[in-house]
This record gives sequence, C-alpha cells and structure tokens, in this order.
Amino acid sequence: METWAGGCQCGAIRYELAPAEILTLICCHCRECQRQSASAFGMSIILPRSAFRLLQGTLTSWERRSDRGAVNRANFCPTCGVRLCHDGGDDSAVISVKAGSLDDTSVLSPAAHIWTKRAQPWVRMPGDALCYEGEPETDDELFAAYRGRISR
Repeated sequence: METWAGGCQCGAIRYELAPAEILTLICCHCRECQRQSASAFGMSIILPRSAFRLLQGTLTSWERRSDRGAVNRANFCPTCGVRLCHDGGDDSAVISVKAGSLDDTSVLSPAAHIWTKRAQPWVRMPGDALCYEGEPETDDELFAAYRGRISR
C-alpha cells in the first residue's frame, strides 16, 4: 500500500499516512486556523486515525473547546513547535493532519473551502471547489467531493 510521509520542521517527528484512506482535504479560513497557521488559512487532511502512523518522536499536545463544544486537541513537535495534527482526544475515530507538513505537497488537491466568510479578501476560491460560509452541517458532501477529485 502506498504511503505519504511527513514531519515537523526540525525533523524530530516523522509520520506516514495511507492516502487511499483519506476522507477529505479542506482549506479552513476560520480565525483559529489563520492564527495557528500564521497564514490566510489552514489545510487539513481528514482520515481515520488508523491510517496515520507516528514513525519517530513523541508529540506534545494541548486542548481547547471548539465552537460546538467538542474537544479539539492540537498535537505538535515539542522541539520546533510545528503543529502536525488535530484530533478529538484519545477516543476519536478520525484525525486531521496539517497538509503542509507532508514531504511532498504537490499531490494535494483540496475538495472544499470552509469558513469562507472569514477568508482574507484577497484569497480567490477555485471555481471547482465546494465553498461554505461556515462549517458544513455534515461531512458527507466534503467526503464525496474529495472522492470525485481523486477519481478523475
């Protein structure tokens, strides 16, 4: 099975993921993603926790509550501080990997942009991507849009 590799900036943390199991890839323009990425938006690869494997190092984490009240745990390198993924705690079935931490980002094709009402005014959304002013009610449409992108 093909895997994609990634890691932190200093090289202390290394991981791999199974691209065949990716549920979706989104760009989020919410203020929290802008803040954590120190950029205009964050890119997240959503996949089952079982499709992510830590190869080297130990992640450090901190938690906050989302707008919906759910646990949002941020996992990062204790040496360089690069955030690598988010999850909903130890029992969460899915994980959100920060797409920019992959070794090869040329393989990425986001399926959707969320929280576009918070997007920077100079950001232009691709014509073929789903766009949501806030957060979608369910993930089903995001998952279908991603499957449609990779089957082309």
